Amino acid sequence: MTALFIVWAGLTIVFVLLLIYRGTLTMHEDDQLFLDQANSHLAKEQEELQVKMNRIQPWLRICGAGSALLLMVITLFSSLNETPAG
Repeated sequence: MTALFIVWAGLTIVFVLLLIYRGTLTMHEDDQLFLDQANSHLAKEQEELQVKMNRIQPWLRICGAGSALLLMVITLFSSLNETPAG
């Protein structure tokens, strides 16, 4: 049971760190860009941000689902291991 808690905590920490990283990326993301040739580097920066966000999206889903699944397994095991008083 302790091993499950350790794995769940590690997975949840990774999940939270990925959420924080995604939040810092979206702070730099612009909804609209009106660019001319002089500011074309801004378009490239936005494309790089999109690539980074698309790269971490599957990991966010995996870590979030894994964390939720492990929490359900831990809850199930702890409820099955309870001994009735009396």
